[in-house]
Amino acid sequence: MRRGRVLLADDHALVIEGFRRILESEFDVIGAVEDGKTLVSEALRLTPDVILIDISLPILNGLEAARRIRKDLPEAKIVFLTMHADRTYLRDAFRLGASGYLLKNSAGKELLKAVREVLSGRTYLAPELANTIPDPQLRKAFEQGLVPGLTDRQVEVLRLIGGGQTNDEIAASLGITVRTVRFHRSEIARKLGISGTPALTQYAVAHGIVRRFSSHIAPPDIPNRRRHITNSPL
Repeated sequence: MRRGRVLLADDHALVIEGFRRILESEFDVIGAVEDGKTLVSEALRLTPDVILIDISLPILNGLEAARRIRKDLPEAKIVFLTMHADRTYLRDAFRLGASGYLLKNSAGKELLKAVREVLSGRTYLAPELANTIPDPQLRKAFEQGLVPGLTDRQVEVLRLIGGGQTNDEIAASLGITVRTVRFHRSEIARKLGISGTPALTQYAVAHGIVRRFSSHIAPPDIPNRRRHITNSPL
């Protein structure tokens, strides 16, 4: 039987080497990269079976890199290896189509099992995370990658908020009423558990919905300045 081909992405060389030693007993480690931009290009070049990704990659964060990879390489299994136990990151990972989510402090003993599971078509969730989701139906949804998140329209509204647009500008951009924009903002705040333009903007940037502020965009904590949307490719 052909050995699974694995691509590693982490910005710490020692971490990569440690994971490589664990994996090579059962799988072929075909590459290792240290930033998200290189990860995208190497994933498309090497077409691995499994990609192990740290969320906190430089240049392009792991979530955004995974989002881009999924567009052209939907068959690859993506497993996030991270220090982030936050359920928001977990939800975003599975909304992107991740097959697994591991915490680095326990990845050493779970890594081989996780890769075996995802190669078999199943989803692997770190046990300590599954235990933090008390509701059985919600836990099952997480494990199956079916956690309900923002709608496509709400993601677009959040992207425009993160890009610095006011409610009036968002309404004009999307061809909807300001009242509808306010409704979407309310739903976004309810689902994410955060509210206010600065917090929503920070979330949008951190999760790759908006990558960065352009030099001509006013930061969200500076009032009374007209803002313009970034030229985001997303």
